[in-house]
Amino acid sequence: MTEKSAPRQRRKKAIVDVFQRYVANPVVRRIAGRVPGAAVLLETTGRTSGQPRRNPVGGRRVGDSFWLVSEHGLRSQYVKNLMAEPRVRLLMRGRWHTGIAHVLPDDDPQARLRALPRGNSAAVRALGTSLLTIRVDLDGDGAMGGSRDG
Repeated sequence: MTEKSAPRQRRKKAIVDVFQRYVANPVVRRIAGRVPGAAVLLETTGRTSGQPRRNPVGGRRVGDSFWLVSEHGLRSQYVKNLMAEPRVRLLMRGRWHTGIAHVLPDDDPQARLRALPRGNSAAVRALGTSLLTIRVDLDGDGAMGGSRDG
């Protein structure tokens, strides 16, 4: 990011954050991980609160890994959370899966987006300010129950 583009990127992120927090995420969160083709729900542990934090994210499962691209990279709160505590859960197709998240700064996020679902990838490209690839390595069969399944 150049010095001239930094203020523009900060403004864009601020606008996108408000839109996602109050419009998109509340709607998508209701169907994420439950409706085929919709986003999945990523649960991280709050780095300060220690409480579960759930965000809808788009991506794709490939074998025993789930791949996604964060639109705001290291400035995303969920990325900060998973860097502090990489154990995460993903709600996919109505089931929770546990895994370890890895931030991959050397991966090409534009190329990665070409391999992920088109609709989400287009939104990430349009709304993103600092793209960053994340891979979640799923545990064993990845399935997990528990009292936090709500």
